[in-house]
Amino acid sequence: MANPYRDVPDYQMWRRAVSRVEPHRLDPAVMPKFQVTPDMRVATAGSCFAQHISRRLAELGFNYFVPESGATLDEAERKARQFGVFSARFGNLYTVHQLDQLFAEVFEGRSRAEPAWQRPDGRYVDPFRPQVEPEGYDSPEEVARARRLHLEAVREMFLQADLFVFTLGLTEAWRSRADDSVFPLAPGVVAGSFDPECHEFHNFSVAETSTTLSSFLTRLRQVNPDVRVLLTVSPVPLIATFEPRHVLSSTTYSKAVLRVAAQEACDAFDFVDYFPSFEIITSSATGGLYYEPDQREVNLLGVAHAMRCFVSAYTDQGRPEAPDREVPGEMLQNYASASAIVCDEEAIDTAGERR
Repeated sequence: MANPYRDVPDYQMWRRAVSRVEPHRLDPAVMPKFQVTPDMRVATAGSCFAQHISRRLAELGFNYFVPESGATLDEAERKARQFGVFSARFGNLYTVHQLDQLFAEVFEGRSRAEPAWQRPDGRYVDPFRPQVEPEGYDSPEEVARARRLHLEAVREMFLQADLFVFTLGLTEAWRSRADDSVFPLAPGVVAGSFDPECHEFHNFSVAETSTTLSSFLTRLRQVNPDVRVLLTVSPVPLIATFEPRHVLSSTTYSKAVLRVAAQEACDAFDFVDYFPSFEIITSSATGGLYYEPDQREVNLLGVAHAMRCFVSAYTDQGRPEAPDREVPGEMLQNYASASAIVCDEEAIDTAGERR
C-alpha cells in the first residue's frame, strides 16, 4: 500500500521534529527562500521583537541599514531619542495598517487628519510616533517639520533596502474616524485626548490584515523591484485588550490573525518569507521557559535560541552550536535585555497605574 507520508522529511513529523528533540535544539526554520549576505542592506520595522533580529545581524557584521541614524549625536542621546532602534524613527509599527499608511504617506501623498497631539506638560508630539522625542516639540509646526525629515529617511529605507524585516505585533488599534489613520497608542495614553466623536477602537480581521499586507507588498515591489521581505510574528502577548474579554483570549486571536496573514503573504509572493520566531518562543516544547517572570517579555534564552535558528537558516555563518542544556551567562552578553527593548505598548500599563 502506498503511504504518502512514508518519505517526508523529519521536520514534517511531530515526534521526529519535536517530541524526540531536546527543547533547546528545536529548529522550525526550514526551507528558507533566500539567504542574507553581508552586503545586503537589511531594514527593520514593526513590533518590539524585530529589534532583536536587527541587533544580532549588526553584531554578526551584516549591513543593518539605518538611514535615520542620528550619527552626529552622542550615544546617550541617540538611545534616548530612539535612533537606531529601527531603520528609521517610526517607534513601534504594531499593525500592518500602520506600515501601509506610512508607505502611502511617503509615496502617495497620503494626508493625516491629526498632525500633532499635546501632552499634559504643554509640549507636542507626533501622534504616529508619540514617544520618539522625549522632550516633545514646541509647536505643531515643529512636529510637522520633524516629520518631513523622518519621511525622507523612510523613503530612503523603502527604496534602498535589500531585505525588509517586518514583525507583526497586534490587531487591536485606535484610529481616527476622519481618515482611518491608525495610531500606535490610544489618544490620551501619553498625549492627546480621547474623543469618541473623533476616535474609535478597531480590531482588524484576517481579511483586513491579509488584504492590506498584500497591497503593501505589491506596492513596495513597484518602488523597489529587488527587495526581499522577511515576516515574523511577535511572541510578546498583548499588554492589554480593549475587547470585553480576557487578555489571554485576545492575545490568541491577535496572534492567530497575524500568523495566517503572514502565511498567506508567503504563499502569494515568492520574495516574501516567514521566520518562525513566534513558534520557537511559544511552543509547548519549550514549556514557557523563554518568558520572563511576567509571562510576557521574552528572556535572553529565548532570544538566543531564535537567533541561532535565524543564523542557521538565512546566513552562511554555519549552524551555531546549541548548548548542552542552557545558554551560559557569558554567551548572553550580546543579546538585548527586555529593559533595553523599545515598546510603546508599555505606556498603557504605566497610564493604568497612574489612574
